[in-house]
Amino acid sequence: MAQQPAAAKKQQDLQLQYTTYKNTLQQIAQKIGDVEQEAEEHKLVLETLDPLPADRKCFRMINGVLVERTVEDVIPALKTNAEGLKKVLNDLVKQYQNKQEELDKWKKKNNVQVVQS
Repeated sequence: MAQQPAAAKKQQDLQLQYTTYKNTLQQIAQKIGDVEQEAEEHKLVLETLDPLPADRKCFRMINGVLVERTVEDVIPALKTNAEGLKKVLNDLVKQYQNKQEELDKWKKKNNVQVVQS
């Protein structure tokens, strides 16, 4: 009879670990989605500003303050931000893949099979 509570405890621990893995993967996926959306917004703004004359005025939000600039001033900053977002996105995708591999190894090691309810 002592084995039954131990088995239940182990199953509970495995369930908790699995839930932790899945939550972590969901959080990373959410961040990936957010960064992708922001990168798409930067791309759209760049495509809009590109054909405009360099001395045309435009507005940019910096730390919650709307400031007047020229297209010539804004485009390099947007390009830098877009490149930074691409790097962050690549890092998040790698992090997601590593965590997924870790989960797969953990499932194999502990002989875990996911049952959909």
